[in-house]
Formats: sequence, C-alpha cells, structure tokens
Amino acid sequence: MRIFEVTENKKEHLDLLLLADEQEDMIDRYLPYGRMFVLDDNGIKCECVITDEGNGVLEIKNLATVPEYQGKGYAKEMIAFIIRTFREQYSVLQVGTGDCPSTVPFYEKCGFVRSHIISNFFTDNYDHPIIECGIQLVDMVYLRRSF
Repeated sequence: MRIFEVTENKKEHLDLLLLADEQEDMIDRYLPYGRMFVLDDNGIKCECVITDEGNGVLEIKNLATVPEYQGKGYAKEMIAFIIRTFREQYSVLQVGTGDCPSTVPFYEKCGFVRSHIISNFFTDNYDHPIIECGIQLVDMVYLRRSF
C-alpha cells in the first residue's frame, strides 16, 4: 500500500471525488488549490483533498473510498497519513460533512469532535437535494481534531 500526491490531472479521479461531493462545480471550487492524495493498494482505493484554511487549520475537503472497499480501513489510513505528514505544519485538522449516521461517527472514531454548523449549507450551495443515509442534507457539520 502506498499513498502519493497527485499534482496534475486531478480530474482524472473525478468519479471517486464525486462519491464524497456529488456536484462537480462544488469540487471545482477547491480542487485547483487543494492538495490531492491517493491511496493505492493494488489499484486506487481511496482519495483525499485537503486545503490550507489559514491560522494553522488544515481542512479535509473530500475523502472517498471506492464503494466495494469501504469499511476496510482505507479512509482511516488516509487520515492517519495526513496527520503524520502535516502535524508539524498545522495545529488543527477539520472536516465539514453532512449530519449522517455513516459519516459523523467515522470521523469521531478518528478523534474528531463536533465544532460548529453552517446552517443551510447544502440547500444554499447545491442545485439539487443531497440525499445521504436516506435523509436530505441541510446543514454542514464541522468536526475538528488537534494534530
């Protein structure tokens, strides 16, 4: 297993990016300046895009695992890699996600705690309803952890 940075042709991974953020123009907002990492374990299994938010904050903008490999520890390994790689440069790692029973507990198991909410984020920024875990997402939940 190896994790490497993708610096060119990031959109080649669009299918995987769309698993975590299903509207391409939203991905286009952070992909050009975000740093993209891919986990390869006999084929690409997981990807992550992070951005520098200033003031020592690094944000996970997109984290996705190929569906048939979900639940096998790839996303957790990606987060561990991000923490190991950037702990000297940043003090906080944060992520914004929908309030869904499959995503929030995952991040909590990785040491994140709820920080704040951006009300109506999904309804204000997406051109169609975002349905996850059978519910329409409305608010963005932010979780944070120290490096």
